Amino acid sequence: MKVLISAFEPFGGEAINPSSLILEQLSNHIGAFEIVKILLPVTFNESSEKLSQAIQAHQPDFVLSLGQAGGRSGISIEKIGINLNEAPIPDNAGQQPRNESISPSHPDGYFSTLPIDQMLKSCKEACVPCYLSYSAGTYVCNHVLFSSLAFINEHQLNCKSGFVHIPFLPEQVIDKPNQPSMSLDLMIQGIQCMIESFENIGGVEFTGKGFTH
Repeated sequence: MKVLISAFEPFGGEAINPSSLILEQLSNHIGAFEIVKILLPVTFNESSEKLSQAIQAHQPDFVLSLGQAGGRSGISIEKIGINLNEAPIPDNAGQQPRNESISPSHPDGYFSTLPIDQMLKSCKEACVPCYLSYSAGTYVCNHVLFSSLAFINEHQLNCKSGFVHIPFLPEQVIDKPNQPSMSLDLMIQGIQCMIESFENIGGVEFTGKGFTH
């Protein structure tokens, strides 16, 4: 089986993005899974296009997207991707959409199809701080989460997809008083535990549900 893992380049004035460091250091095989890696730009349109192309090319069983969420105290597993681009800062191409639908032809949102309960349990058993999040924001991370689920749904692929946010690294908060951080080794351990937990689920069939208000 195959897991496609995406990460992001640095953005927002940061010199590094811990998600890309995790991507670099993850093994190419974890448990029963072949790991396919892709680095995404922090741009609204190009990020989702590049990930969709990778999904189509590699036909993975799981898509696990990683991104940085400064200010969070642990690894956070996103439950929902919403159909909205609302950028608090410009992306790396200078785009700053406001109140834009990602895809007018799709629902207001999609729920992650990853086995979130098992992912949480696996991390906690390994003593890695981890929790469930009900908001992936409205920046490029949410754009990628929603777009991957929309693409999989539209093409009726047998693939489960979701998004995980990770905190700052300690070196990123030296000049940021009272901001939480986590070591890279602990982040990598948490992501490995999550991937290993995928082995405990049954056959892969897309069951993602869209929702509208």
